[in-house]
This record gives sequence, C-alpha cells and structure tokens, in this order.
Amino acid sequence: MSSTSYTLVVQAPLLSASPLAAVAELSGAAEIERVSDSVARLYGADPARRADILAYCEQHGLDAAFVPSGQRFADFGLVVSDMDSTLITIECIDEIADMVGVKHLVAEVTERSMRGELDFTASLKERVALLAGLEESALETVYRERVRLSPGVETLLAACKANDVRFMLVSGGFTFFTERLKEELGLDYAFANVLEVANGKLTGRVKGDIVDAAAKARLLIEVRQQLGLAPEQVIAMGDGANDLKMLAEAGIGVAYKAKPVVRAQADVAICHVGLDGVVNLFE
Repeated sequence: MSSTSYTLVVQAPLLSASPLAAVAELSGAAEIERVSDSVARLYGADPARRADILAYCEQHGLDAAFVPSGQRFADFGLVVSDMDSTLITIECIDEIADMVGVKHLVAEVTERSMRGELDFTASLKERVALLAGLEESALETVYRERVRLSPGVETLLAACKANDVRFMLVSGGFTFFTERLKEELGLDYAFANVLEVANGKLTGRVKGDIVDAAAKARLLIEVRQQLGLAPEQVIAMGDGANDLKMLAEAGIGVAYKAKPVVRAQADVAICHVGLDGVVNLFE
C-alpha cells in the first residue's frame, strides 16, 4: 500500500458487533462507523495487516476491503461487468447444454476454464460444438426460465444512473443474452460472442472473433478512452480467470463470488454480500 490513506470497509448480510470488534482490534482501527446492519467503515485501520484481516474475515463470513479514504462512487465514470456468475447467477452455456442433455460435460469444462486450467478460446469452441443442432428457440427458454440477476444488481445500476456512471457488460458468453440484458436493464454497452445459427438451429460454431480475456481488457480500454476516463475511474467485476486481464486494467478490480485465482489477484473480493456491496465500498 502507498502513503494514501485507506478506510477498511467490512460487510456481511448481517454484520454482528462481536466479529466487527474483533476486526477493529486486529486492524488497529481508531474508529468504527456503522453505516447499516450490513456495512461498517473502520478508520485508522493498518493496511499492513491486510492478510491477517482478510483471513479472519474469510473464516467468519465477512467481506473486507481497503479503499482510498474519501473515495465516492461518483468519482468513477465506468463500471465493467462480466455476465455469467457475476451480473447473473448462472453460466448460460451450461444451461443451454442442459437442453441437449450434455450439461454435465459442458459444466465441467466451464469450471476448469474459469479456474484458469484451460485455454478459454479452445474450451469455448469445444463446448459450443456440443450444442450443434439445438433449436435456436431453446435460447429464449433459457433466458426466460433460468437467467436470474445476482443479488444487489438493481442497487448497483441505480447508483450508476444516479451518479452518471456508465455500465458496460462484457462477456465470454453470447450476444443472445447480453443484448437482452442490455435492453431490459438499460445498460450502456454490451459485448459478447455470436452463436452461429443456420435454418433455426445452432451450428456448433461461434461467428467472428472470440471475446476472450485479452478482448475483455481491450474493450475496457477502448470504452474508457472513448469516455475520456483515467484507469482509476473504472471499476471492473468478474468471477473467472478470463476476467483477470480486465480487472487489472481497472482502478478497482472486484472478484465477485469468484474462483480462488481471481480472489487472490483482485483489489477487492466480495463473497458474502451482493453486488450492492460494490456501491457500499465508497462514501
């Protein structure tokens, strides 16, 4: 940590006094501000004790993060989010695969890919190939019956609109879902892969360039530059290894209910509260 002053933000679905007091003592905080039943801000906490604090919080079901003191949500201009298992609770490709009875095969590959054990592009092509022959109408069924927003999305999007912060959805998934979410939620940007369709059925191929880890980072940079923003004015959120390059390009990279490799490298890890926890980080 630099000479910048930091505030320790602690969150939980219900933040009890006892573990909060323990965090305060562990961190050497001089003051506790209870923001709500689920959020507290600790002033004077020592960032050098971050590893011990995070270890304690993980054991006790708390989310904790050091953020620059005085930083407001309105100081940002862009929030960039992954889709699957971040903005929404499912992996769309796994649910599409369920329509052709191969969910168990696809979900295993998805999990390994998100942990960083497989090349994303190769694994995506492998999974999409298993969907060949599926009626395109099955995608609408998945969207209507299985896509659910992650907790706290509405609060996050309302904060973006209230503070003139743009919201960008960038996904290694598919435009069928990102475009519908963009329209339904009023998002500013959406980028994803295009499933090839012929005669009303999936061909088992992806059209055009694949949105992989490098593409996610590139798209973030392009939109950031279009908006005239500095890197520190961007928040990026994701859960899988293919989000790491994107998170690294943001002022604050948030690992949301993420794989261990992502939690280890992100600036902030949110595991217990919803995406409203991103808003609660700031004053």
